[in-house]
Amino acid sequence: MTGALRVGVLGGADIARRRMLPALAADPDVELVAVASRDAARAADLAHRFGGRPVTGYDEVLAAGDVDAVYVPLPAALHAPWVRRALIAGKHVLSEKPLTTDATTTSALLSLARVRGLALLENVLFVHHPQHAVARQLVADGAIGEPRVFSASFAVPPRPDGDIRYRADLGGGALLDVGYYPVRAALELLGPGLTVAGAVLDRSEGRNVDTSGAALLRGPGGVTAHLAFGMEHAYRSRYEVWGSAGHLVVEPAFTPPADHRPRLALSGPGGQREVVLGADDQVAAAVRAFVRAARGGPVDARTEALAVRQAELLDEIRAAADRVASPLSGGHG
Repeated sequence: MTGALRVGVLGGADIARRRMLPALAADPDVELVAVASRDAARAADLAHRFGGRPVTGYDEVLAAGDVDAVYVPLPAALHAPWVRRALIAGKHVLSEKPLTTDATTTSALLSLARVRGLALLENVLFVHHPQHAVARQLVADGAIGEPRVFSASFAVPPRPDGDIRYRADLGGGALLDVGYYPVRAALELLGPGLTVAGAVLDRSEGRNVDTSGAALLRGPGGVTAHLAFGMEHAYRSRYEVWGSAGHLVVEPAFTPPADHRPRLALSGPGGQREVVLGADDQVAAAVRAFVRAARGGPVDARTEALAVRQAELLDEIRAAADRVASPLSGGHG
């Protein structure tokens, strides 16, 4: 493929308006050609702000001959049907996370994309920030000795009552929304050999989805991962790897602003120090990665394998929480 990647957008979700549409519009290798919404006024407003033509509904974008790829920021429960339709229509797809709400469907869509020779990427922004590659390398180089414990937490304050994250029918709930991040961070730092030892999911009074949770994972060599998440909390975005000879802390871990200069706190045999990195825009980096994939760049087998394992672990966490759910805790979504 030569020239700009011609992209259509299916939906005007908050993350699309705040982060992805500005990044798509700013990338010189992307031409934003269509912005679709079920609300005609919203489509017109987004097209006016970011470019492209406004479209009411999504089918017209999939049928358009001048659209090479689509970005899908719909609610989680709607990802699978629209991603599948986009792939069948011959479009490359960048889908918001989670790609789907279960591992079987995630694996099937990735297989469909491979068969059709199309790029299908799950939009996990934080993995594109260089600070995590540096953290992985420090751990691999033995800067903290042998990893013993990984701990990660991601939580956000309450959303308005009508927010889609509180709707079970749209795939809402803390596990799929904010729990996704600590689970993926554990996979990125410790590898795909993790299994679920236990989990809890709870919901606040009056909610019909899980609003908080925790999981204990274990990996080869006795390493454990302690994960906590919630969406009615004070904001927190952090992980730590604790080893036999030191520890490494990354904070903020998941949603740093583009001008943030990471300062990784490292304690090891050589004492305590900060590893200071340059600022980087993980949203722009995610867009660049999608453009490369759509242009026929090499398939990242590791990323695809982690996407499938991530979905499996989310299923396993939900199943583990079901086994220990207590009516006294209020249950979960």
